[in-house]
Amino acid sequence: MRHTLREAWSGLRRNLTMTLAVIITMWVSLTLFGGGLLGAQQVELAKGNWYEKIEISVFMCGKVTQGRNCEPGQDVTDAQRQTIRTTLETNPEVATVYYESKAEAWEDFKRVYKDSPALGFMTADMMQDSFRVKLKNPEQYQGVVSAVAGLPGVQAVQDLRQYLNPLFEWLNVAKWATIGLSLWLLLAAALQIATTIRMAAFSRRRELGIMRLVGASNWYIMLPFLIESLVAALIGAILACGSLAAVQKFLIIDKAQPSLQSVEWIGWPHVGLAMLGVVAVGVVLSVVPTVIATRKYLRV
Repeated sequence: MRHTLREAWSGLRRNLTMTLAVIITMWVSLTLFGGGLLGAQQVELAKGNWYEKIEISVFMCGKVTQGRNCEPGQDVTDAQRQTIRTTLETNPEVATVYYESKAEAWEDFKRVYKDSPALGFMTADMMQDSFRVKLKNPEQYQGVVSAVAGLPGVQAVQDLRQYLNPLFEWLNVAKWATIGLSLWLLLAAALQIATTIRMAAFSRRRELGIMRLVGASNWYIMLPFLIESLVAALIGAILACGSLAAVQKFLIIDKAQPSLQSVEWIGWPHVGLAMLGVVAVGVVLSVVPTVIATRKYLRV
């Protein structure tokens, strides 16, 4: 074992420049990869948090509103309102139904737009009463929308998902773009490791030939090269984990959380999972190219 460690240390010193290049490439690529993992967890966390709060709003016809199910200048009738309520309450996908009257809508409007000039042009009679529908499964909303959208007295059905989905789609694009870029850099790191190992094997080709002649096994010959690549990869992985910890502390905890307290942010357990992924990928990317390179170039 002492001989193996000595050979690994010798190889790291002789190929110091290439080793540093591998460490830096692994550091950058694994940091991006870990950032992609953190981004994926943040998107799923935010998606689950917001989807749980999603409600469907069913707005009733009013004197100043227009819609294909509305009669011009007429409010929704009591019979139409009761039919809509019954349709919602008997739908198996609906958890709760809350009715908001015009008076309640007017009070909310005055609170939200208390400093807006628009408040002077609005009256309580111009408001719309509505039903707020909470779903049992936020992912299954289309059945409820289709059940009430065509009923007489329904002016519009609004689902917050139509506003949230484009946001989550862009976040997913950013997440996969980060992971894709990191994969290219990880490929570059793997190629650098393979090149470094081939150079090290070529510089020690006579010694390796003697070892083969005296009966040394392939694994005995591979082991110093595996240690070299593992050391470089683990240093890069440790630096990447430090970068992820810095992102969590200085960007998320110190900056993002105080600014956007309504958003549920990822915590240290999520960072820990990303770090485990970073270390695992780093080990795989160090071992696989080394095994391939040594099996091909050390058969002397």
